[in-house]
Amino acid sequence: MTLDATQDEPRPEQPGGEVDHLRRVVFVLNEQGLHARPAAKLAQEAQKYEAEIKIVLGGVTVDAKSILDVLTLAAGNGTSLELSARGADAAEALESLARLFKDRFQI
Repeated sequence: MTLDATQDEPRPEQPGGEVDHLRRVVFVLNEQGLHARPAAKLAQEAQKYEAEIKIVLGGVTVDAKSILDVLTLAAGNGTSLELSARGADAAEALESLARLFKDRFQI
């Protein structure tokens, strides 16, 4: 089975046309899952943006800018995660993070 690494979801708009949260579903494609090295790359990339960025797995929501938080997800190969971002550079942040997942953290 081949999984696409990302899937866009609708953007909820607030009155006045402002986007509240942007969300994107990504899949962990690397064989060993979201272990220490990819978690570090993910957190470092997320820290480049001012947006508040969260990762959701099941009922657990963590800060994407914290390597320790990301590691607590213990996301294995094939796991789907929801990325959520809020802020001026949210769209750019989600695009960049989704690219990491798609490229299997090989940057």
